[in-house]
Amino acid sequence: MADRHFPNQLPETVDESASHISHDPLIKLISLPHSTLSHTLTTSALHLKDIVVRETWGSRRTSVQDYTLYTGVLGTAYLLFKAYQVTNNQNDLQLCSHIVKACDSASTDSERVTFICGRAGVYALGAVIAKHAGDEWLLDHYLTQFRGIKLPSDLPCELLYGRAGFLWACSFLNNHIGKETISTSHRRAVVDEIINSGRNFAHRGICPLMYEWHGKKYWGAAHGLAGIMYVLMDMELKPDEIEDVKRTLHYMINNRFPSGNYPSSEGNESDRLVHWCHGAPGVALTLVKAAEVFGDKEFLQAAVEAGDVVWKRGLLKRVGICHGISGNAYVFLSLYRLTGDMKYLHRAKAFACFLHDKAEKLISEGKMHGGDRPYSLFEGIGGMAYLFFDIIQPSQARFPAYEL
Repeated sequence: MADRHFPNQLPETVDESASHISHDPLIKLISLPHSTLSHTLTTSALHLKDIVVRETWGSRRTSVQDYTLYTGVLGTAYLLFKAYQVTNNQNDLQLCSHIVKACDSASTDSERVTFICGRAGVYALGAVIAKHAGDEWLLDHYLTQFRGIKLPSDLPCELLYGRAGFLWACSFLNNHIGKETISTSHRRAVVDEIINSGRNFAHRGICPLMYEWHGKKYWGAAHGLAGIMYVLMDMELKPDEIEDVKRTLHYMINNRFPSGNYPSSEGNESDRLVHWCHGAPGVALTLVKAAEVFGDKEFLQAAVEAGDVVWKRGLLKRVGICHGISGNAYVFLSLYRLTGDMKYLHRAKAFACFLHDKAEKLISEGKMHGGDRPYSLFEGIGGMAYLFFDIIQPSQARFPAYEL
């Protein structure tokens, strides 16, 4: 268990005087006033953004091998959009648009239809960028492309490659462009498929909704219950469907590990993974959403307890947002937004400062994994840059391509 994460020796509370007294660079950084730390992280985020652009886009400019947001250049575009939102740099917005156009061409024959790993992400982000750029023709182009997506009948229901991932893209468009950009009836047809599939597969089981992906009943955000329930909570559900979502979340809470962590899949007894994709971090973000939507104190308490697991075991030996420290920091930002408790903002800053102070050195020494795609949004330093931008405006922070 311990070999997957660093022992968390970060301070539980912040003392701003330590920035003057301590000789430990990490403690000094954590102890900085927010305005000073924000300046430091902004500088670092912009530097990392430039590295990501150079390494993932560079001289390619027209040719794209991996168009996805997860590991490909659409993730670079998403990071550029975040940088634009923080700094209002029009060059970032323009470059973002160029990259999305290249992804549009590269994804033409793709059968994938989700936001994170499919064409829906290209069209949805493209439409939002076009709106910000004031390009009505391009906005209409991307929306037309999006509305023309046909979901295969054998599509799974999970987030990365399935129906939930398509629905998330619908919500992204409606949030950024207008409430009925993708109509309720269009979304409702997909919701029906997800609900019916979950009920049929559960087949009178204790959990009212259950799904399978590649032969396993996953629980996590990427492929399982947590991600599907998150997306359903943004839909207009019928009363019995709301109860099924609630009962599914209660089932997960009641069957978590004694440690407070969550299994990666139904029946899996290995309490190892503390990632967004599998384990407490992704479930915590979903429970925060449930507490916001339903006002249920049990969901709030379970989210807090999952957050404690992330604080104890979430200082992972990986940098990314899918299965690394960058993603785990968002649990604390989410809990801060929900509760207003400064403890969680401190924890998020502490994780971010650990990355800022130590990640480069630990990666170079082979003590930390920089990601199989080291400049990507979900596996590499692209996600770290995104986190640094979000620490600057913590009340606006959202886990990229998951929280809305």
